[in-house]
Amino acid sequence: MWCGRRGDKVSSLCLVWLVLHESLFSSSEKMEDCLAKKMEITVSEAEKRTGRNAMNIQETYTAYLIETRAVESQIEGQCAPVESLWRRYSEFELLRNYLSVTYPHIVVPPLPEKRADFVWHKLSADNMDPDFVERRRIGLENFLLRVASHPVLCQDKIFYAFLMQEGGWKEMVNETGFQLKADSRLKALNATFRVKNPDKRFTELKHYSDELQSVISHLLRVRARVADRLYGVYKVHGNYGRVFSEWSAIEKEMGDGLQSAGHHMDVYAASIDDILEEEEHYADQLKEYLFYAEALRAVCRKHELMQYDLEMAAQDLTSKKQQCEELATGTVRTFSLKGMTSKLFGQETPEQREAKIKVLEEQIREGEEQLKSKNLEGRDFVKSAWADIERFKEQKNHDLKEALISYAVMQISMCKKGIQVWTNAKECFSKM
Repeated sequence: MWCGRRGDKVSSLCLVWLVLHESLFSSSEKMEDCLAKKMEITVSEAEKRTGRNAMNIQETYTAYLIETRAVESQIEGQCAPVESLWRRYSEFELLRNYLSVTYPHIVVPPLPEKRADFVWHKLSADNMDPDFVERRRIGLENFLLRVASHPVLCQDKIFYAFLMQEGGWKEMVNETGFQLKADSRLKALNATFRVKNPDKRFTELKHYSDELQSVISHLLRVRARVADRLYGVYKVHGNYGRVFSEWSAIEKEMGDGLQSAGHHMDVYAASIDDILEEEEHYADQLKEYLFYAEALRAVCRKHELMQYDLEMAAQDLTSKKQQCEELATGTVRTFSLKGMTSKLFGQETPEQREAKIKVLEEQIREGEEQLKSKNLEGRDFVKSAWADIERFKEQKNHDLKEALISYAVMQISMCKKGIQVWTNAKECFSKM
């Protein structure tokens, strides 16, 4: 099983992720070059460490052990060696930032949350809490499998080095200069409000991502409230166990039956901890798509920026053509500083106008080439982005369907256990 080496409790919880793990490959069965088909990838351990950061301040952090093993050797009957290295969460963040900037047309898989959110009040929100660290370990493994299963991302050399090369990896990422390519938030916001001809499909997708995030956020809040109440209901059943036990002490004929019934109630009350821990893993699957919504918006923002740059280039080209025409004809169509200067200080000499015309004509040729290049770049972006968005939609529909069905099955199982407890209690009462 891919997600754990933590004993029986966690192994049962990892069953929650098994369907998702299988789904990572269901949409990529035809991609023989997919890294996930050539290599087993696991995040097998999480270890609490203490060290000094860049500011020479001592800090406590969690390191994660990534293990990889070639699949081909196992198929051939050979025992492939396991390669392993440790990574911090911040290194996972650096990897994802690099992928997001380098592949702006791709819906890059999100990382699990750095700090717990949408938790019911009995669950610790401490990012060093062992249960939270364990869920994040599973989420980080899921992230690596998502990337390794992607037809484009899986071929990236920086990603491969992340899995195989512990020393010097950060320097390798920084040498790509990806930070210089990153678009500023202010520039993206400016493009959002100033773009004149937005693509309707991307506008609708951006709206959908907002709605998806809102719906999943509400769903997670409802689940947290239900978990709080359910915890209280189960724990109150422990009072039945205590009362039946006390009652059994004063009864002779009824004592054994009451004691047995009380035992069943105690077991029922104690079972809620494991149930809600398992529920938390289903919630993590929903959270993944909560964060995927932002990845969708990132693709939409990039398209808005490209469209805005295209419109600005077209506007600048039109302006230069108008200036060239005005110089050639000696007429000024619109109010401009140039026109006012000519009136105040006289017209330019023919030689000056000819020189300026030549400069403008060269700028126009460059502008036309630039506009042609931006148009081609924009069309390629839309084609690639929409292909990946369709891939993502197929993945999302499959994953959420399976997660919701599994969650419903878990709820049915939980109710059946409750019925069984009271059935057992009834039998105990009948024997009195």
